[in-house]
Amino acid sequence: MISKKLITLGTLAATVLVLGACSSDNNSKDSSNSSSSKTEATSTSSSMDAVSSASVSDQPEVIEKALSADGNWIVATTKDMTFDKDVTVSGEFHNKGDDSKEIYRKFALYAQDSDMKVTARYTVTVPQLVVESENFNIVNGTIKGDVLVKANGFVLNGAKVDGNVIFEKDEYKTSATLDKEGAEVTGDITVQ
Repeated sequence: MISKKLITLGTLAATVLVLGACSSDNNSKDSSNSSSSKTEATSTSSSMDAVSSASVSDQPEVIEKALSADGNWIVATTKDMTFDKDVTVSGEFHNKGDDSKEIYRKFALYAQDSDMKVTARYTVTVPQLVVESENFNIVNGTIKGDVLVKANGFVLNGAKVDGNVIFEKDEYKTSATLDKEGAEVTGDITVQ
């Protein structure tokens, strides 16, 4: 019982930290490169509100669902994880879950302290991450596997792709930002 309470408390703390990072995102053209959300998110004044506006987990099945069209505008992992099948990022989401804001979606692969200093970076191993959400932003951490981009505005922000990035169309490649804050791709960057 006590360990469940500690886990819940830790998850709530991680959620608050991740959402804090979101509020510090620069909402410039580059950071607006993620997708939109049907989930309503509000400014949070409590941990319970924070949990309802983000998907934060250490479970692959939770993260996979959160990245789907039924998920949230922000998805965060709290540890390294491995998928044995391709994962698709789909749906239209808006920054902070507010439909009046720009289309934006964020996949946070890191933890941070109260000063918003990154304290850990996580690796998501997946055969292929298929990005169908517009303005999808992978922040910090590593995607180990290939990324197939089928939407405009894909962004790597301090993140690494240990694999190839393949764009379905040249327009998607042109609209992408693959080097924000030291981001890198170890493999080939191509158009199908």
